[in-house]
Amino acid sequence: MTTAGAFLTSMPELDRVRGRRPLVGLVAGGLGAYWPQFPDLLPTRRRSADRVSARMRGMDCEVVDVGFISDATDGARAAEQLRAAGCDLIVGFLTTYMTASMLVPIAQRAGAPMLLINLQPTAKMDHASFDTGQWLAYCGACPLPEMANAFARAGVPFRSVSGYLDDERAWAKIGRWVEAAGVRGALRHGRHGLMGHLYPGMLDVSADLALLSGKLGGHIEVLEFDDLRVRVASVTDAEAGARMALAREIFEIDRSVVDDDFEWAARVSVGLDRLVEDFGLDSLAYYHRGLDGEQHERLGAGMILGASLLTARGVPATGEYELRTSIAMLVADRLGGGGSFTELQALDFEAGVVEMGHDGPAHLAVSESRPMLRGLGTFHGKRGWGVSVEFDVRHGPVTLLGLAQLPGGELRFVISEGRTVPGPLLQIGNTTSRVDFGRDPGGWTDAWSATGISHHWALCVGHLGARVRAAADLLGIGVVEVGPG
Repeated sequence: MTTAGAFLTSMPELDRVRGRRPLVGLVAGGLGAYWPQFPDLLPTRRRSADRVSARMRGMDCEVVDVGFISDATDGARAAEQLRAAGCDLIVGFLTTYMTASMLVPIAQRAGAPMLLINLQPTAKMDHASFDTGQWLAYCGACPLPEMANAFARAGVPFRSVSGYLDDERAWAKIGRWVEAAGVRGALRHGRHGLMGHLYPGMLDVSADLALLSGKLGGHIEVLEFDDLRVRVASVTDAEAGARMALAREIFEIDRSVVDDDFEWAARVSVGLDRLVEDFGLDSLAYYHRGLDGEQHERLGAGMILGASLLTARGVPATGEYELRTSIAMLVADRLGGGGSFTELQALDFEAGVVEMGHDGPAHLAVSESRPMLRGLGTFHGKRGWGVSVEFDVRHGPVTLLGLAQLPGGELRFVISEGRTVPGPLLQIGNTTSRVDFGRDPGGWTDAWSATGISHHWALCVGHLGARVRAAADLLGIGVVEVGPG
């Protein structure tokens, strides 16, 4: 069966929102005292720097290359250029030995995490033919401990990658750091919508807005459901009809779907698109209880179709006012893992799996098969009625990713890697998946709950642990992982 992801990539109406590309600063250097001693050394080091610059430009980032530095004065000049550029990551290329005084000012002033790379020309030297000048071209490893020591004493976090210019393993690590810089940039420059009010009694979901923006950066736009109401009211019959037609292309429409509810969900979807555009949102969390079928209750109940379409386009949306989970879903999306709104549902001790999902917004691109729209006369625990999305996350490697807020103002990512597997699923309009974590489901559930996670998180395709840890490093927050035990 064709996957939902294939449906989405063929539809221009669902073209993904182009996220901000990471801005990566690049500075290369070596000790200027060598240049008059070994006339051939500087030209070869510049050629290596040019190769690194070209390779960096081939990644999904914008590169600010401030050139080659040879002494502390050059380093101070580069520091000011990189500070003004506002980079998400700065890469320092150690082309040969150089003193710490050349890079410490950059690390201190530029306001971005530093990655030092030591890429020698080839995998090994030709010992029989090399003279001192040729050896020095391979000497980028020599200053690395010096830099690490000086950075630590200056209070600057340290990370590095060592290899050689054509070492694909090293470039994969560098690419992971660039990808992590993209996550950092997405959060530092992101605009997160928070619409409605907290689900009554969900103490774990309540979020400290000052803490989130202070630790991660970005802006949290507090919205009213009236901001959505006025936009939905302006949706024309033709626009609603076009959105229904789009939904019919993407979803299997179950016979339980009531036409009036479907049409209302389509109107809300168009209004949501306008809300996101007008406020420049990168994510959205929402909830409104309402009463006796009044319009705000109907808006809250009509969100799932539009929120799922937005999530598929790269603007994650979550119900139940789950701001931290909408942020976690944004991180997962930027790491290529999708990320669908999820909570625990049940444990299958005979099969050894954990069943999880939600009756809310879903990331359609990670569906195992064509997603379904199912009509619900009642949402569990929530007022209203309407249509909901039902699917099973693509079978294979998956990662759970949540953002926990702990006592004392600490934020940390919580992750667990497993596999989604086939098996019986409820047909109740939920995004139910069966996940095997390689251990007793009861033991896993106890360990997962003990991390301080809230009861919502993102379910993502692929094993993303190493990439999440890199992003957390650049963001300056912790990571806790629940493994197979």
